[in-house]
Amino acid sequence: MSTMALSPSPLGSREEKKSFYKNTLLVTLPIVFQYFMDAAVGCADVLMLTLVENAEIPLAASSLANQVTFTVGNLVFGLSSAAGVMAAQYFGKGDKKTVEKVLGLACRLALILGIFFTLLTAILPGPLMSLFSKDPAVIEAGKTYLLAVCASYVLSAFAQVYLSVMRSAGRVRMSMAVHSLTVVLNVVLNACFIFGFGPFPELGILGVALATTISRAIEVIICLIDGHVCTIIRLRVKYILQKAGSMTREFMRMAIPAAGNDVIWGLAISVYSAILGHLSTDITAANSIANVVRQFGTVICFGTASAAAIILGQAMGDNKLAEAKVYAKRFIILAVITALIGGAAILLLRPVVMDYMHYYVDVSSPEVQQNLNQMLPTMLFINAYYILGMSLNTMLICGIFRAGGDVKYGFFCDLIAMWGYAVPVGLICAFWLKLPVMWVYFILYLDEFVKMPVNFWHYKKMTWLKNITRDDV
Repeated sequence: MSTMALSPSPLGSREEKKSFYKNTLLVTLPIVFQYFMDAAVGCADVLMLTLVENAEIPLAASSLANQVTFTVGNLVFGLSSAAGVMAAQYFGKGDKKTVEKVLGLACRLALILGIFFTLLTAILPGPLMSLFSKDPAVIEAGKTYLLAVCASYVLSAFAQVYLSVMRSAGRVRMSMAVHSLTVVLNVVLNACFIFGFGPFPELGILGVALATTISRAIEVIICLIDGHVCTIIRLRVKYILQKAGSMTREFMRMAIPAAGNDVIWGLAISVYSAILGHLSTDITAANSIANVVRQFGTVICFGTASAAAIILGQAMGDNKLAEAKVYAKRFIILAVITALIGGAAILLLRPVVMDYMHYYVDVSSPEVQQNLNQMLPTMLFINAYYILGMSLNTMLICGIFRAGGDVKYGFFCDLIAMWGYAVPVGLICAFWLKLPVMWVYFILYLDEFVKMPVNFWHYKKMTWLKNITRDDV
C-alpha cells in the first residue's frame, strides 16, 4: 500500500539504503518538478512585467498584492499539510476509507476558507494594499490586481488540498501532471493578456491576475473529473457534506496549529515586504525579482521536505518507527545537500539576472535603474546563504515533525523567532534607527538561523516519532 517499496534487507545495509534513496527519488522528483513549475510561473510574471512601460510600478504592485495571496496560500498549505499527514499515515496503515473521509473533510474546510478570503479581498482591496505601500500608483495597480485574482483563492484552496491528499496516497505523478499543466496554461495566458497577442486585449498587470484565475478554474475541473474516475482514492460528495465526528476533532487538532504555523510565517514574510515597501518602491521591485530567483533555489529543498512528510508518515502509520527514525536522519543530510545546491544555483544566476536587469528592464529613470543594479546583487547573495537555514528548518518543521503529527511546536517556534525577533527588530532598524535599506534586509532574513538550534534540540527529543492513526475513526 505504501509509496515506499521497502527493501527486505536489514535496516542500514547497503541494499536497504539503495532501496530507500531510489524510492525517495521517485517520490521527490515529481514534487520538485511541481515546485519548479510554480517558480516558473512566478518568474514568467516578473519577466513579462519588466517589459511593461515604467516596470517598477507593476513589479512592486504585483509583488505586494501577492502578499495577500501568499498569506491565504500559507493558511491553505497548513490545512493541506494536516490532510496530507493524516492521509499518509492512514494510507500506510492500509485504511483507504479513512483517507477518503480525510479528503472530504479537508475539501469542505478549504472551500469555506477560500470563499471567506475571496469575499474579504473583493470588498477591501484598497485597504489591503495600503498595508504594504504608501505609493498611490502602486496601491491603485495593486487594487486592480487583487480584484481580478481574488476568485482564484477558493479555486486554488480546493485544488491544493485535493492534490496534497493524492500525493500522500502515492499519486505524486498525477499531482505533478495536473498542476504542471495548469502552470503552463497560466504562463501562456500571461503572455496573451499582458501583451495582447492575437484576439486577447492588452491588460498589463490585470492580465497576470486573470491568467491565474482562469488556470486555477481549469485545475479544479480536472481535479473533479479525476476524483470521480480514480480507483485508488475517490472524492465522495457525502464525505464533503457529512459531519465527521471524532475525525473532525482529530483533524482540527492538527490543522489549526499547522495552519496557524504557516499563517504566522506567511504574515511575517508579508510584514518584511511591507517594511521594505514603506522604505522605497525600488527595493520592492528588486525584492520581487530576488524572491523569484530564491524560489528556483528552494524548489529541491521544499520538494524533499514534502517527500519526507509522505515517506515518514507512511512508515509511522505502518508502525515502522525504527525505520522512520533512521529515515529522518537521512532526510536531514539531504536537506543540507539540497540547500548547497540551491545556494549555488542562486549565485550562478546572479550574472544572468543582472545582465537582464541592465539591458531589458524598462524603468522610469536612470536613477531607478541604478538603485536596482546596486541592491539586487546583495539581495541575491543574502538569499544564497539564507537557503541553508530555510532548507533545514523546513525539513524539520514541515517534513519530519509534521509527519508524526507534531504541529504545535512549529507554531510556537515561528511565533517566537519571527514575531519575537525579526518583525520588531526589523521595524526598529527601519523606522527608528533608520539603517540603510540593505542592512534592514539583511537583519530581517536572519530569522531562520535564530530558530535553527532550537529545532535541532527538539528533533533530538524524538517526541515527534509516533503513529497517530486510530482504529475507531
